Amino acid sequence: MAKKVAVIGAGVSGLISLKCCVDEGLEPTCFERTEDIGGVWRFKENVEDGRASIYQSVVTNTSKEMSCFSDFPMPEDFPNFLHNSKLLEYFRIFAKKFDLLKYIQFQTTVLSVRKCPDFSSSGQWKVVTQSNGKEQNAVFDAVMVCSGHHILPHIPLKSFPGIERFKGQYFHSRQYRHPDGFEGKRILVIGMGNSGSDIAVELSKNAAQVFISTRHGTWVMSRISEDGYPWDAVFHTRFRSMLRNVLPRTAVKWMIEQQMNRWFNHENYGLEPQNKYIMKEPVLNDDVPSRLLCGAIKVKSTVKELTETSAIFEDGTVEENIDVIIFATGYSFSFPFLEDSLVKVENNMVSLYKYIFPAHLDKSTLACIGLIQPLGSIFPTAELQARWVTRVFKGLCSLPSERTMMMDIIKRNEKRIDLFGESQSQTLQTNYVDYLDELALEIGAKPDFCSLLFKDPKLAVRLYFGPCNSYQYRLVGPGQWEGARNAILTQKQRILKPLKTRALKDSSNFSVSFLLKILGLLAVVVAFFCQLQWS
Repeated sequence: MAKKVAVIGAGVSGLISLKCCVDEGLEPTCFERTEDIGGVWRFKENVEDGRASIYQSVVTNTSKEMSCFSDFPMPEDFPNFLHNSKLLEYFRIFAKKFDLLKYIQFQTTVLSVRKCPDFSSSGQWKVVTQSNGKEQNAVFDAVMVCSGHHILPHIPLKSFPGIERFKGQYFHSRQYRHPDGFEGKRILVIGMGNSGSDIAVELSKNAAQVFISTRHGTWVMSRISEDGYPWDAVFHTRFRSMLRNVLPRTAVKWMIEQQMNRWFNHENYGLEPQNKYIMKEPVLNDDVPSRLLCGAIKVKSTVKELTETSAIFEDGTVEENIDVIIFATGYSFSFPFLEDSLVKVENNMVSLYKYIFPAHLDKSTLACIGLIQPLGSIFPTAELQARWVTRVFKGLCSLPSERTMMMDIIKRNEKRIDLFGESQSQTLQTNYVDYLDELALEIGAKPDFCSLLFKDPKLAVRLYFGPCNSYQYRLVGPGQWEGARNAILTQKQRILKPLKTRALKDSSNFSVSFLLKILGLLAVVVAFFCQLQWS
């Protein structure tokens, strides 16, 4: 059984890994190369090598009720979508509540992680670190890699002939901090993911003109969904996930297209994705359509060539007098402290069982946490990964054979390509609810809906039709939290609390949506009993 665990990185994944280690009675030591916690969510004015970086205005794309850790709801007065400083505040409260800082060695860089000579029997690792210019060695029973995947900027300059002649300023979006200094300029943003869209919107308010170049187009969603609730609290329910799994793919694709175009017609705005039936992660931005309507942003096709002052696009159009080019072209990831024989990165992909474990090791004592891109919040995802990993380290859960794990990796990758495509930005993509349930099943924390239907029908309705958030995975199994049921039943109040800053008279309108949920539940029950009768 593993006891001493090295945790590399004190960002989100590192913090929750520390807590899971402590919960399981393990002895963690966290190595953080900077002077503070928070990882990518800690804004700093200066960009630092080897550290994830964000711009000053970053706001979360997933809401607080869908992003908090499973036994620690965010304060009810926190806004639903949080500025990076507010999210960092939550992490600080979390770290203080569970006394995690005492396990962290700050300003300590991990130089190497290597197998001990007797690894095949002990499963131990030799970890070499550096702090204040001094190297230290220590032996650990297990290692959790929590260093993130937003560190190495991907700038494919070879794909932009003429960039060497361009006389203006160009840089990766990682270098962008705030709009100061870009007033009155003509700016080209290359790449229309979340960062590219955010930056384009922000700059368009004071720039002379902003152009945004997209190779394949994209779906754009608002953070605001039905009845004004956060998009993910509406989209990520077990009921909707079930429909997406059981309905024919053509029907699901049609439904997604209709849903995406409900806000505005993407074709009219030049944004409709080239392959609109690939379930690529949408852009979450409430301002893009408005800025396009105002002409402050103009959508362009792929850049074909650059001159000293202009950009030539694949459709033959030319934009002159470009002052600045911002490459919002994503990130690559690597693990410089690990040998390729342990975790090898090829074409921005790694071969890991369930995105976590190298399949070929004699002992399952090395795990990557947070190296995934779910269609939902990364925080509950990393937490369930860490809960499973720590129980594997303790010997309470076991992994299948190497052959079985390799087959799973191959099938999972084939399914990922079918659903999300082969783009570099989609190599870590996975379905949200399905993956959470898969991990929860490994540790016995997946709620039993059928059982709850008879024991606690009110809770069962919320579990099936309400938001699939992290509290659901604390109802049963190891780490069961007595506050989980109440957290699920009161989440609506926490969503609405920060919005109700003006007193209104109570209204007693009957909720049609509630009636539809009851009817849907009855349909599920009838289908369940019919299936029993026919089997």
